[in-house]
Formats: sequence, structure tokens, C-alpha cells
Amino acid sequence: MSDPQVLTTLRRKRAEVEGFIAKLEKQIDTAKRDLSAINATIRIFEVNGEPREFPAYVEIHRLFKRGEMTTICKAALAQEGPLDTRELALRVIRAKDLDEGDKALRQTIALRIVQALRLQERRGFICDNGRRNGVRVWSR
Repeated sequence: MSDPQVLTTLRRKRAEVEGFIAKLEKQIDTAKRDLSAINATIRIFEVNGEPREFPAYVEIHRLFKRGEMTTICKAALAQEGPLDTRELALRVIRAKDLDEGDKALRQTIALRIVQALRLQERRGFICDNGRRNGVRVWSR
């Protein structure tokens, strides 16, 4: 037996509305991406040169003079003894008076510290003392 015309019409209308909703959701996703790009651009132009106001994705190498991060790390290691990468990142952030609560900044600086201290280790200036809680420990 065939469906009554009312059911056929309602099913067709349901498919039409579902398609319309999918189209609107796609437009919303596109609008959200556009808004995100606009907000990121606004943040870039609002930066006034103060290091604490830089967004986390800005290259941090411009915040440090050549060898400055390594110098800060070596001084902290000489003064406090063996420290892990996270502790060294915190010392560098404090030395530059940056935002200690910014997780992305801490992680970015920690990765830079690992790169810099690996080179110092190859040259024999820094020792790698293995890992503590999954983080590299450094000493002089």
C-alpha cells in the first residue's frame, strides 16, 4: 500500500528543512572562521610593543637578544643547581617580566630552552641529567 499524500509531502518537507539547516550550519562555521581571523588580526595591530602583550603565537626570538635565554638559564643553574626545563622556563619568564600564567608562552619558551641547551650540551657547557617527571633536567 502506498503512503498517503500527506506523509509523502511531510517527508519531502522534512528533507528540505534538514538540507536548509545543514546549509545554515555550514555558513555559521564559515562565519566563525572569518570572525576568528578578524579577531587575530585585531590583536596583532593592538600590540603596543610591550612583551607581556604579545599574543602567544608571535615569534619569541625577537624578545631575546642573541644568547640571552642561554645566559639566563646558565645563571639559574649556577645559582640553584640542577633544574628541569619547566623550572628554567619559569626563571626565563620571570627574568623578562613576562606573564607567568600564560601556558602557551611557558611551553614555547620551554621548547626553545631545550633547543638552546642541547647545543650547549654538545659543546660541553651544560649536562643533561636525564628526566624527572617526563621533563629533562639540566645542570652545569
